[in-house]
Amino acid sequence: MAEFFTTYGSLIVSMVLGALLGLSLYLPLMVGQLSLASPGFYALGGYIAAILSTKVFTSTSVPMVLLEMLIAGVVSGFLGVVLGIPTLRLRGIYLAIATIAFVEVLRVLSLNLEITGGAIGIFGIPQPFQSPIEYLWITLPLLVVTMVLLYRLERIRVGRAFTAIREDELAAGAMGINLTYYKVLAFTLGCILAGMVGAISAHFLNTWNARQGTFDASIIYLTFVLIGGSRTFLGSVVGGMAFTALPEVLRIAADTGGLPTWLAQFLRDGRLIIFGLLIVLGTIYFPQGLITPDLLKRHKHKN
Repeated sequence: MAEFFTTYGSLIVSMVLGALLGLSLYLPLMVGQLSLASPGFYALGGYIAAILSTKVFTSTSVPMVLLEMLIAGVVSGFLGVVLGIPTLRLRGIYLAIATIAFVEVLRVLSLNLEITGGAIGIFGIPQPFQSPIEYLWITLPLLVVTMVLLYRLERIRVGRAFTAIREDELAAGAMGINLTYYKVLAFTLGCILAGMVGAISAHFLNTWNARQGTFDASIIYLTFVLIGGSRTFLGSVVGGMAFTALPEVLRIAADTGGLPTWLAQFLRDGRLIIFGLLIVLGTIYFPQGLITPDLLKRHKHKN
């Protein structure tokens, strides 16, 4: 067992981080808003942690990392409100384009600012743990707390307002639900979570650059939610873990599966193509994702 965690410790932590990033995208989807801004706030949180740990703080410990996550969450939440109020008046593909533009603006800024290290990025970010698997002491509790909060959120007045807006925005507005308030709230919560995940990821990866927040990342996170299931937070968790592990599974298959050279090379390098195909096939055959509320209800009744 110790050998297993030593070998796959980085992958396990990455799967937990993938689940958290899926949840950051799921939150705005709770009100029917297709926001692709999570990679931007993920990158922002990572840069905040990288700058603080390399230029401001004199030592790196678990409490300092938690403080960096808190600061990243506050800054991301503030920017989420500033961005959300004007852009969440848009719907559908127009909102997706606006949030992609925000991600690109942050990427260009990070490429040209001296404090972010430009195109090279920031290297040598201090690591509070000796081995990758130890990062579960932070990431796993964060995932559990987030899931518990979402479970409770879906069952209180705020969650019911989210569901009403997602199902029929006009009817929800006619019932007196403040559409702008709840949309901005869901969007901001997703931004806070993405920023916090970025902060711990910077320490986990030991380096941070503009490649962490790109349009490609938006597609990957969208895959987590659409294929996992966009109607329940468990779908985002399952999708985030499965599709984070998928590249490693493909790499192992390419290296040890005895496949033709061209197929092995495609499995190594064609991750985005495979993700795109999965999105197309998933939306056709599993329009609500693999994990749906009806599936969970049937499982509950059986037990």
